[in-house]
Amino acid sequence: MGILGLSKLIADAAPHAIKESEIKSYFGRKVAIDASMSLYQFLIAVRSEGQQLVSADGETTSHLMGTFYRTIRLMENGIKPVFVFDGKPPQLKSSELEKRAERREEAQKELDKATEAGDATLMEKFNRRLVKVEKKHTNECKELLKLMGVPYVEAPCEAEAQCAVLVRAGKVFASATEDMDALTFGTSVLLRHLTFSEARKMPIQEFHLDKVLEGLGMNQAEFIDLCILLGCDYCPSIRGIGPKRAIELLQKHRTIENLLEKLDKSKYQIPEEWGYQEARKLFLNPEVADPNTLEVFNQLFERNISAGTLKKKNYEDLVLKGSIIHC
Repeated sequence: MGILGLSKLIADAAPHAIKESEIKSYFGRKVAIDASMSLYQFLIAVRSEGQQLVSADGETTSHLMGTFYRTIRLMENGIKPVFVFDGKPPQLKSSELEKRAERREEAQKELDKATEAGDATLMEKFNRRLVKVEKKHTNECKELLKLMGVPYVEAPCEAEAQCAVLVRAGKVFASATEDMDALTFGTSVLLRHLTFSEARKMPIQEFHLDKVLEGLGMNQAEFIDLCILLGCDYCPSIRGIGPKRAIELLQKHRTIENLLEKLDKSKYQIPEEWGYQEARKLFLNPEVADPNTLEVFNQLFERNISAGTLKKKNYEDLVLKGSIIHC
């Protein structure tokens, strides 16, 4: 989910924090890419087109095809990608994961009904809701990246947090993900639409955290509290407080604690055992790997692997015939 409504809020309140660019603008840049988000995007796109790419023995290869061709496209434009994979989810996210599982169960029931009724439109709708990036998808993509000579990092926890710390350490220029909480974790530059901008004819959105904070009139700690109020993966929000009201309250009271002291409890119901403080701690001090100990940067970023060479590889032997799937 990321942060509910944050991109629109920034566009309205701090439009100067966003600029639109073409992929060629990032020639020579190192970029940390949220791998799970990238895989999810492609699995969704393939489902929406009514296709399912499979190997000769029937194994799904949609995620591999997407990873291969997207990576080639990035490298053709001079971008040096490092893919970052999620580790174990934080305990605070368990409630959100349970809700997602429940939504998938409901979607499966609705899909069964639509299939029985022969309603193609509803079948496509609920099929999309069942898309999930599984462990086998990530393992197969890691193997593909190894064969391509493209670096990747296994985050101990959230990929967005690991991307953010890589940016802050100067290892990469930006985090590339659709999840806005990369800004909450402190990435100084966030790129949205990087991995599908050309296919969808969309410009890349480049968010700059310093300009976001300037436009909102907040520091990073206050911005984190705003994101918690908007709605994040780690705790519920206060029902009835939307983006406009949330920013007004934070600009006035500066912290959630001060806000709660003045909040009209008869009008706004605070969630029972609201874990906003734990969520705040997670955003401020997430579990991440030390960027300076990641050998992948020294070993792989300096290798000059041309996209042209990669294209000449027999990709059908690697993917379409299932050799990656079974290695």
